[in-house]
Amino acid sequence: ALMVAVIVVALSFDYTNGFHDAANAIATSVSTRALTPRAALIMAALMNLLGAFLGTGVAQTVGSGIVELPEATASLVVVLAALLGAISWNLITWWFGLPSSSSHALIGGLIGATLASVGIVKWAGVVEKVLIPMVVSPVVGFLIAYLLMTGILWAFRRANPGMVNRGFRIAQTFSAAAMALGHGLQDAQKTMGVITLALVVGGYLPTFEVPWWVIVLAATALAAGTYAGGWRIMRTLGRRIVHLDPPRGFFFNDTATTEIYTTA
Repeated sequence: ALMVAVIVVALSFDYTNGFHDAANAIATSVSTRALTPRAALIMAALMNLLGAFLGTGVAQTVGSGIVELPEATASLVVVLAALLGAISWNLITWWFGLPSSSSHALIGGLIGATLASVGIVKWAGVVEKVLIPMVVSPVVGFLIAYLLMTGILWAFRRANPGMVNRGFRIAQTFSAAAMALGHGLQDAQKTMGVITLALVVGGYLPTFEVPWWVIVLAATALAAGTYAGGWRIMRTLGRRIVHLDPPRGFFFNDTATTEIYTTA
């Protein structure tokens, strides 16, 4: 019963992750009117579903590279506590429209629950796989996007603004799709990793190997959550941080997509 509860709560986290982070991929496309809100959600849900089947590297990190738990019923309670903490954070930040990281919420929940129990936190893995990328990622994104935007402004300095906007509005649709695919590749794997970790510590799996049915469930839950939409966070990203036009929206997506695929 406890194992079933962990899987259900893990899929619930995946669902909240979908509507919480859907805004990351499609907010710019909606705000610049490259896509209608409903079309953007359908596209993001499908790309998330497809992306979830493209690898398990992130699942390995989350499930075996951050904490080490003994095979015991108490370990399942640790996983359950971590998931409930991450879900709570997702719901709070969604309510206030804050574009926070579901990944760091889940990893923080795992570390906190493990420290309160008998498990071991792999601090070297936390520093290498979580803390360093958390600091480096926004800096790298800022620099790449700044250089690309500067270059494109110079290259199209004499072009007709209407034609430029139309061209980048089309390109932005493809960049949003690529970002949604990367989101599925990254975020569905977090749930896969946690469920597989629970299966290992619960004695249902001999080694950490993500089963095919876990991939299917995680992909489906993330896609369903994405289709539900995260309009509060979408408004924050699309309207309340910067003013976006199609060229800026394209490079926003393009830069983020590059980082996602690099770290996957």
